[in-house]
Formats: sequence, structure tokens, C-alpha cells
Amino acid sequence: MTAYIDTSALAKCYIREPRSMEVLDWAAGRGDPVTSALTLVEFRGLLARRRRAGQIAADLERRALAEFDSHVRGGGWRVHAGAFGDFAEARDLIDVLPDLPLHALDALHLAAARILGAREFATADRTQAEAARALGFDVFTFY
Repeated sequence: MTAYIDTSALAKCYIREPRSMEVLDWAAGRGDPVTSALTLVEFRGLLARRRRAGQIAADLERRALAEFDSHVRGGGWRVHAGAFGDFAEARDLIDVLPDLPLHALDALHLAAARILGAREFATADRTQAEAARALGFDVFTFY
């Protein structure tokens, strides 16, 4: 069974915060969860944003990024490259879920998970979780 992890949940694997151990346990139980290539950019931006806000030190930012990059290169995370179809699917999801304030990047994560045939979706974002449930995923939340 394919399991998808978005950036908000994946970040907890590299920055210790509430529920980090639960995400690590969830991921370990899935073998090789998949994420979108979007996560490569989002995770980098998340680290920089937290450093600028004084939430993490520059050395933690560097270590977390190096560890993440090593895991991606080593196959610890499967990365879905995406294509035009992901964007078309994400666009359609905004219409499929008209009452949810679905942001573009969240829609892209959901689209990738659907295209990959994922049954499970892990997130630390409440709106993302609500949208994933509405789309029929088994949702694992790590708020």
C-alpha cells in the first residue's frame, strides 16, 4: 500500500518537536513513504523560515537539510517527480472541494498522492487533513 507524507509531517522527522517520534514510527512502519518533489523546495523554505524566526539555529538548519538530502539520495524517501498531470489534478481538486480553503501547494500534495494511488496520507496541517479525508484517504495527523 502506498503511503504519502507531506512536508509538514516530514519536517518533524528532522526537527524535534511535538509528535516527532510518532511521525518517525509511522514512516518506519510504511517502509518507503512517498512525497512530492515539491517537498524538496518546501522543506528548504520551512527550515530557512524557522531559522529567520529564531525557532532553530543555523547549525540545526544545515544538519537537518544535509540529513534530508542524504535520505532522499539514499532512497529513504521516494520522491514523485510530478508532471503536468499533477497540476491539472490539483487545479481540479480546488473545484472538487469548494468549501475548503485549499492552498495551491496543498492541492499539489493531494494531487500527487491521488496520482500515485496512495491510500494513506500523513500531515501536520489541519486543512490538508480535512481535504485528504474528504478525498477518501486514510489520514494520519501529527498536529
